[in-house]
Amino acid sequence: MGLFLPLLILTIVTVAPPASSEEPAASSHYQVRVGDDGQKIYKSHAIAMHGEPKYGPDFKHFDYVNPAAPKGGTLREGVRGTFDSFNAFIPKGAAVGGLGFLNETLTAGSADEAFTRYGLLAESIEWPEDRSWVIFTLRPEARWHDGRPITVEDVIWTFNTLKAKGSPTFRFYYQSVVKAENVGSHKVKFTFSEKGNRELPLITGELTILPKHYWEGLGEGAFEKTTLDPPLGSGPYRIAEFEAGRFVVWERVEDYWAKDLPVNRGQGNFDRIRYTYYRDDVAIRLALKSGDIDYREENQAKAWALDYDVPPVREGWLKKIEVPHQSTTGMQAFVMNSRRSIFQDRSLRRALAYAFDFEWTNKNLFFSQYTRTESYFSNSELAATGLPEGEELEILSRYSGRVPEEVFTNPYTAPATDGSGWPRDNL
Repeated sequence: MGLFLPLLILTIVTVAPPASSEEPAASSHYQVRVGDDGQKIYKSHAIAMHGEPKYGPDFKHFDYVNPAAPKGGTLREGVRGTFDSFNAFIPKGAAVGGLGFLNETLTAGSADEAFTRYGLLAESIEWPEDRSWVIFTLRPEARWHDGRPITVEDVIWTFNTLKAKGSPTFRFYYQSVVKAENVGSHKVKFTFSEKGNRELPLITGELTILPKHYWEGLGEGAFEKTTLDPPLGSGPYRIAEFEAGRFVVWERVEDYWAKDLPVNRGQGNFDRIRYTYYRDDVAIRLALKSGDIDYREENQAKAWALDYDVPPVREGWLKKIEVPHQSTTGMQAFVMNSRRSIFQDRSLRRALAYAFDFEWTNKNLFFSQYTRTESYFSNSELAATGLPEGEELEILSRYSGRVPEEVFTNPYTAPATDGSGWPRDNL
């Protein structure tokens, strides 16, 4: 009941259909051997949650980038709030925007497929058939900005430190990762407490690696404190200028060690990226319209409809663009707590859905910019349409008598009104 979503969001993600959950046979993507326990061991430049990665080991760049994009210029963006720290890994302080530019992860994701990671700090990835562990082999050319190599010890120190001293999120996120250990030249192995969890190797590959020698050199307890000393990093940008709470300027690292890797080619093109901090969204919109910042993703229907009827937009100096996408949209909704007895009555829940006048609300409050959600996977190929058939019907049939019978006879559509504000028939 009451599900409604923006039709257009300024992001573009193409979701690839999931393939078989089984590990693929040997292909151009994988090397396969048999381990001591009889399991197949896979080694590759990338790892997918299901099936095979889209890009093979010899890919040059992601399809959605321009590998010949020119370098230069400054991008200016507005950020709401403030900051007082360059340490985003602890619960203390308000971290500055853009820290994702500073340090690299073991692997990188692609924006045109689902649940696949490609080697970044890692040049190769190994895992067994049951996915009970994963080994990352680090690139020997990987360097911190001070020129020192990124090592297995950096990876192990980062993992142990984040779980012990970082935000509680890390302890939860990596709770199934039992240990990280050095298993050879440039190789680090993560062992899991469970088998068959296909996502754990991908989750581990998301680990942001920090410089052990830098943080330990600051003395005992330094990592657990906020800091406004720009930390050492390994990524495409470093902090050039800042004023606490007001702005930060990131500058492109000219000799960035990974700039020519396929996962990075065509990206990181601005020489400088400036984040200016504002108290609220109204101030950010004014900064955009006055030319103080260059770009904003708008998420308020009223502002999109009314706030940009200004000369810069009419003259074409400021481009107002709607970008369609095929990604699941998430949802804004009223969710009834079915653990409470009153909401366990399906007819009551259905009555509440009929009482919600989406059409009137959309027209009068949201400037007709929203579309009704009729699936948890709204706006994607994963959303159910029509009546169940094929494998979908086969699975649902096992629960006949436990799911409503109309699932098999009537395609679901949310109740609708004429939008007049008098939904008498529905009531």
